[in-house]
Amino acid sequence: MTQPWSPEHVVTEALARQLIETQFPELAPACVQVLGEGFDNTVYQVNKEYVFRFPRREIAVQLLQAEGRLLPDLVGRFSLQIPEPLFYGKCSEEFPWPFLGYRLVHGLAPERVPHLRRIEAAQPLAEFLLAVHSFPLEKALACGIPTTDIMQRFDLTQRTPQLHDHLKKAADLDLLEPTTLQTLQAYADTLSQTTWQPPVYDTLVHADPHIRNLVVNLEGTLTGIIDWGDAHIGHRALDLSIVYSYLPPEGRDLFYKIYGEVDAQTREMARFRAVFSTLVLMLYGYDQQQPQLVATAKQSLHLALLH
Repeated sequence: MTQPWSPEHVVTEALARQLIETQFPELAPACVQVLGEGFDNTVYQVNKEYVFRFPRREIAVQLLQAEGRLLPDLVGRFSLQIPEPLFYGKCSEEFPWPFLGYRLVHGLAPERVPHLRRIEAAQPLAEFLLAVHSFPLEKALACGIPTTDIMQRFDLTQRTPQLHDHLKKAADLDLLEPTTLQTLQAYADTLSQTTWQPPVYDTLVHADPHIRNLVVNLEGTLTGIIDWGDAHIGHRALDLSIVYSYLPPEGRDLFYKIYGEVDAQTREMARFRAVFSTLVLMLYGYDQQQPQLVATAKQSLHLALLH
């Protein structure tokens, strides 16, 4: 069965090298190593200094182009590192879509991050998201950033049945402990009784700050946030989801002291997004035979259920 992350085009290592050396001869001979893949892009490290992302699905093309226009205005605004676009690849006979090369954000994916390091992440996360959410809308709009959440991530009429479906898949695959599964199913059941005021789209958001898009150093200290392809003018709860999927409760208190208080509905929406997106990541990790991602997603789900 086709999964939502199934690719339409996959750029191989050989094709990536050809595209890069042809369009950016200053990088030849290009040492190209696969760095990873996500729902939308295949990612290669180049010459140990750069990262190139090649769209896997057509839906990602406009997102990548908007990201390439936005990020130069954001580089240098934060204590955390973000990707800096340097190489703007064009479509060609070999590959039908544009692609993008960035300066490498050095670090690791957060896997076994110590509890204390997670608490310490509250301050840089709060300062980072406060700066992103304060970015002038007119500048974001000038970059061609989408003006609404085209994925309708907070439409419970769509997302609640999907959440139940994801939970059934997780149960069938025996991916969750029985108590965790029961807690998640009880949480999903409450959503049928939940009504939110229509979200107001008035803030620049990263929109996808989940565990795979965080970068840490060898000690587990948060150092960067990558993959801005979903950035749009949306609801801050999308970004605040990381508060629930990454920070323990005591870290959340510190976060909101720095970021500022938000209303109860926004917190509920953020927790929902943390649960939903992390569950999808766990299923993706299983499908892609990435046991460490499955284990990290389980830990994030556990955090998201803590109050």
